[in-house]
Amino acid sequence: MTATPEKHSEALPKRCRISARAEFQKVYAEGQRFDGRLMAAFLRKNEFGYHRLGLTASTKAVGKSVDRNRARRLLREVFRRSGTELAILQLNYDWVINAKRSLLNSNEELRFREFRKIVEQVARREREGDRGSSPTVRAGSTTASRSPR
Repeated sequence: MTATPEKHSEALPKRCRISARAEFQKVYAEGQRFDGRLMAAFLRKNEFGYHRLGLTASTKAVGKSVDRNRARRLLREVFRRSGTELAILQLNYDWVINAKRSLLNSNEELRFREFRKIVEQVARREREGDRGSSPTVRAGSTTASRSPR
């Protein structure tokens, strides 16, 4: 008789999720923005011993519910599988990641590369001591600018 292997969940633990609207609003209001072609990430330092993730995929940005659900699933996978990249950060953050339509047509390598680039920008900001006064940083640029909403 052979024993079945133990089931191991790879799901993002509930404690690592942001679900309350007030928490999303706090990250948007007080956090820093990092823009990419596939996603926009908003980060705010937290006092927990771990990173937390909130995801958005709006109808306007992504499309129908099937596409929005797929976009959130893809982003959740990128975040969950990027533990080693997140380990280089000195602080823990609340992450709110907004999906863009181009995410759906991208391959896995491109999604991970863009997320890695955002993490590197955050690490660079930590090393610089967060000297910049603006909370907005665009991917691929060295100047910070505040974008109206």
